[in-house]
Parts: sequence; C-alpha cells; structure tokens
Amino acid sequence: MSEGHRVSSRKRLEEVASTPTATGSNAGGLGPELPKTRNRSIFELYRALFALMKGHRGMLALTLATLTISTSLRLIPPAATKVVIDYVLLKRPLPEQVPSWLPMPPSGLGMLTAVVVVVFAVSIVGALLGLWGRWRATVLTKQIQVKVRRRVFEHASKLPLHRIYQLKSGGLSSLLREDAGAPGEMVFNMIYNPWRAVTQLIGGLLILAWIDWRFLLGAAFLIPVAYWADRLWNRVLRPIHRRSRRQRQEIDAKSAETFGGIRVVRAFGRQKTEATRFVRESHFLTRLEMLGWYRARAFDLFWDLLMPTASGILLLYGGWQVLQGALSPGDLMMFLVYLAMLLEPIAVLASNMTSLQNNLSGFDRVLDLLAEPAELQSRPGAIAVRKGDVSGRITLDRLRFHYPGHPEEVIRGIDLEVEPGETIALVGRSGAGKTTLCNLVARFYDPTGGAVRLDGIDLRDIDLQRYRRLLGIVEQDVFLFDGTVGENIAYADRRASRRAIEEAAEAANAAAFIEALPDGYDTLIGERGVRLSGGQRQRLAIARAILADPVIFILDEATSNLDSESERLIQGALADLMRNRTSFVIAHRLSTIRDADRILVLDGGEVVESGSHAELMESSGLYRDMVELQRMEEGF
Repeated sequence: MSEGHRVSSRKRLEEVASTPTATGSNAGGLGPELPKTRNRSIFELYRALFALMKGHRGMLALTLATLTISTSLRLIPPAATKVVIDYVLLKRPLPEQVPSWLPMPPSGLGMLTAVVVVVFAVSIVGALLGLWGRWRATVLTKQIQVKVRRRVFEHASKLPLHRIYQLKSGGLSSLLREDAGAPGEMVFNMIYNPWRAVTQLIGGLLILAWIDWRFLLGAAFLIPVAYWADRLWNRVLRPIHRRSRRQRQEIDAKSAETFGGIRVVRAFGRQKTEATRFVRESHFLTRLEMLGWYRARAFDLFWDLLMPTASGILLLYGGWQVLQGALSPGDLMMFLVYLAMLLEPIAVLASNMTSLQNNLSGFDRVLDLLAEPAELQSRPGAIAVRKGDVSGRITLDRLRFHYPGHPEEVIRGIDLEVEPGETIALVGRSGAGKTTLCNLVARFYDPTGGAVRLDGIDLRDIDLQRYRRLLGIVEQDVFLFDGTVGENIAYADRRASRRAIEEAAEAANAAAFIEALPDGYDTLIGERGVRLSGGQRQRLAIARAILADPVIFILDEATSNLDSESERLIQGALADLMRNRTSFVIAHRLSTIRDADRILVLDGGEVVESGSHAELMESSGLYRDMVELQRMEEGF
C-alpha cells in the first residue's frame, strides 16, 4: 500500500469516527432514521449521573466524607521528612511556633521514634478509612449498574416495534452489557477519583503555599493545563470510543443474527461469506480502536514530558533557595514529597482518561436510548379495564395506517363493527393488510387516522398494559423461550396451577406429545423451542393463549404448521374456546374459516367483500376465486 493511500485511508477513518451517528441503524427500512446524536458536556453528564443516583446519595456523601478524611490524613506523614531531617539529623533548634505544652522527647532517638509512631498510626487510620470508603463506593457502583441496566432493559422493552427491530437482539445485549455498565464505573471515574484528586490537590497546594508561595504559583500552573488537556481529550477521543462501541454493537447483532439463522446460512453455503463479513467489520473496529490508541498515547506522551519538566523546574528553584539559605534541607525534601503528591492525582487522571472517555461514550449512548420515546402512550387519565368489565365489542372507525417512515398507507379507511363473541376471519393476498389490521387491534401500533375502540372507548384512552391482558395471540412465527414446556405454557399466567397448564395443553391437542417427552412438562425445549417440531411449537403457543383466558383472540395463521389431523382436532378445541369471545382469525387454508360469523376479504388495505362463507361463494367475487384456486391446488 502506498504512503498516499495510507494517508487517505487514515483520513477517511478519522472522518467516520468523528461524524455524529444515529443510535441505531435503519435495519431493513423498518422505521425512520433516528436523529443524529451529540457529545454531551461534562456538566450534563454529571447532572444525569447524579439523577440516576437518587436513593444512593446519602451513602455517596458518607463515602466522600470518609475519602476526604483518609486523603487528608495521607498529607500528614510527608511532613515528618522535615522533622527528621531538620530536627533529628541536623539537630536544628525547634521553631518558636511549637506550643510549650506539646511534649517533646529529649533525645534525637526519642523524637525519631515518636515521629515514626505518629506516622504509623496516622497511616493505619487513613488506610482503614480509605478501604471502607472504597468498599462502599464499589458496592454503590454495582447498585448503580444493576439499576441502570434494569432501567435500560425496561425502557428498551417499551420502545416502538420498529425501533426494537433496528436494535436487534445482539446489539441490544451489547448495549445492556457494556454501555449500561458505564454509569456505575463512572462513580469512580467521575466522582470518587476526581474527589480524591481535588482533596489531595487542594491540601498539597496549601502546604506548598505555607512553604513558599512561589512554589504554589509554579504548581498551580499545571491546573489550567490539565483542564484544557481534558477538554481537548473530550473533543478528540470520545467520538472515537462512541463509534467503536456502535461498531461493536453492530458486530454482536449481526453475529447473533447469523447463528440464529444458521440453517439458512448452511443451506445456501454462505458460511465463508458471513465469516468474511465478520472479519471485515472486526478489522474496521480494530482500526478505530488503534486510532483511539494513537491519540491516547499522544496525550500520555504530553503528560510524560510535562511532569518531569515541571518537577525539574521546581526542584531547580527549591535547590537554589536552599543554597541561598532561604529554605532548610527539610523544607526542600518536604516540598519534593508534596510536589509528587500534587502531581500524582493529575498523572493518574491523565493515564485513566482513556477508560473515562470510553465510559462517557457508553453513558452518552445510554442517555440517547433513555431519551427515545417509549411505545404507544396512553392518554392522561387512561382507564384501567378488567376482564369482567368489558364485553369485547371492537369498532374500527375510518381506520387508516402507514408504518413509520413509509408514507404509503397499508390500511385505508376501514369501518367495522364487531359484536361481542363474534368471529371475524380475514383473508386476502399477501400484503393485503391482514396482519397489520390485527396489530392495530392488539395496539402494537396506533392508527395514523381514525380509531380502534373497545366497547366504544378509544384504545388510546385505555391503559395499555391492562388492555393487553385482555388479549390472546397466536402467530404463525411461534416464539418459545429457553425453558421447560410447562414454563412456556404458563408464560400467559405466572400464577397458573399445574392442573390449569395441563388442561390448556389438552385443549390445544398438545398433551399427548408432551407426556411422551423424557420429562413431560419439565422437559427443556432449548432456545426458541429448537428441540420441538414446528407443529409441536405451534400447539404450545396455542396452549399458552388458551391459558390466558382472553376476551379477544387473535389467531394469525395459528394452524399453518400442523398436519391435517392435528389441525382438525385443534380447530374443534379452538371453536369451543372462541365461543363468547371476540376473535380475529387469519387463515391461509380457507377451509378452516367456513364457520366464521363473518369473512372479510382485504385487498390493498381495504375491505372489498364481507359476509359468511355461503354468501361470498354466491357473489362470484375475489373470495370465491381464492377458494376455487385453493381447491384446484389441493386436488392437484
């Protein structure tokens, strides 16, 4: 690679790293691009961190008080160097400022022993206080991490569906594991360590001023230098760490997606392609991290040169003062010790600045996610409905809808009145709007026009979580959790008894295959039910919905993965279950919806036909054509 090409590549990398990014990718075009993010100021981050520490501030104050005392005690032992050198080794007379009531050992050895005992006692007390305070700060760190991770998890679970699809499972796991842990680590990086540094800095400056005010001026010069270096560091390094974290999240998300669809990957022989993509994206992440490393080392070099230069200048001045007789050798040695203690916190903060910027970038991303609007909001004063209080009448009033970021409407002005206990079958070509209509009834989305009403009440005026408890949903793409058979059925009702679980399985025609499993209802089924067949997974999902005892049933191709015999048995169970329950049924096999009270034929987001099976067969419309075509296919 030529030198010019390397420079050009490095420049492009820096441009990518420093460009503000959205908090997630627009995965699959499922939603609008999110607004670009920005680096928050250090004061904004302090305010946000302080807000997250609500309920822990008392312990934080106690920890900082302990830290102040232990750090102040650390400033006492260096003063012993002056006493030992001037008054023990050089035998200089004690200064007149020493109080007469203070007992002083008569011999040099006695004074040396007394100094050692005092230094040892002060050091032990300071070390024990510091250890206790650090332990409490560590506990506080873990509590904050758990609190923030829980808050991020709960908020992420309430985000709009299109946003969750953008995050993907692996990316969200990365955000929860790494970014959500950053606020806890910042208890040390932004509060504990800076507080200790400031305490030690102020104490050291006061002692230097007592020795010689000119020493104070020389040492104080380092403070604005450190401040401006930190600001430059914040502007140069944090965007790189932020972009690195986003790249790492994308790699995790795509890796999880690849292994989740490993059967498809292998079926099309794409293992090498996926591995190449992983290596390419990991290589880009490595280059970002190396760019951050180079810039961090530049700052380290700056401090490595600044500290000895400042120390050398001050040592030269102090030595000259001793030669002039203005300072004693003890004063100079004490000054050098305090100078080291003065520079120590600055050097430590400088060397830890990389991890701090990494934490700041993670905290930025957490705040970005928490600032995103949650899922559909109920209006003020939302009604908390209960199963016994509703009849199940569903009204669609001039219903219109388009997905976020896609202006084309997929539901166009549908009016429908569904009586309590009525079964509505939805049929139509792929993309006609059947699943979208059910999603609006389940309030996974809010309509962009018109309204969905339950017993005459707009769903937006009903508490969302209470409304969802009225629903039972079975979809074509069944999702099961990595647990036992019984736990997956009981997911609909955590208080369900074993007898209720077994009855739900019996109603879903699942009891026979469950009892044949090695451990019956206690059999582990693996992630997404990987150890079960498609039909078995479908029957467990139906049993789960049956156990929920819903007021409103939504069945989206619920029997699509079943053989004819199982489908016939389950249809009988579902018919009994749907009696006196408002039900919406999407079915590919039109023979399964013959007994529906009404069949709605959707085309282009509109209801083009409506009626019973017999009525629609007589009308010679789209429904009849679909039935005839399916009969021909089955006959063939």
